[in-house]
Amino acid sequence: MTIEFTLNGRPVTAQAHPADSLYDVLRALNIASVKCGCETTNCGLCTVHLNGKAVLSCSVPAPRVAGHEVVTLEGLQQEALALGACLADEGAEQCGFCAPGLMMNVLALARENPAATDAQIDAYLAGNLCRCTGYMSQRRAIRRYLDSLEVRA
Repeated sequence: MTIEFTLNGRPVTAQAHPADSLYDVLRALNIASVKCGCETTNCGLCTVHLNGKAVLSCSVPAPRVAGHEVVTLEGLQQEALALGACLADEGAEQCGFCAPGLMMNVLALARENPAATDAQIDAYLAGNLCRCTGYMSQRRAIRRYLDSLEVRA
């Protein structure tokens, strides 16, 4: 089947089997930031924005995105650079495998609730699995990033 949607601000046409997920389609389109670590919606590595909301692309049936807007980390480079700098400054990005999904969730959080408390950050990121950092450095980096948004506003 043919699916037409907007990807990172550009119209795309993709071929998909009805049983394919959005993750499958994005990988076929050579979107490298979207990763799959579990195939059970437990790791958060495949997080993208669908119509502005963070979703797990492995759980979204490909046909559902027809006519909608999908944004990956590749489409948010300016924000990703600023957040990535905060992660690096806090030593919160060790192997980097989880970073794209984590960053997509943080960028969604920043749009929805830039003044989030630490408890709200933890709740929002509960679905992101990281085996390297222990999350404390990530929380400090996220706080630093959110605080920088308040300064710019």
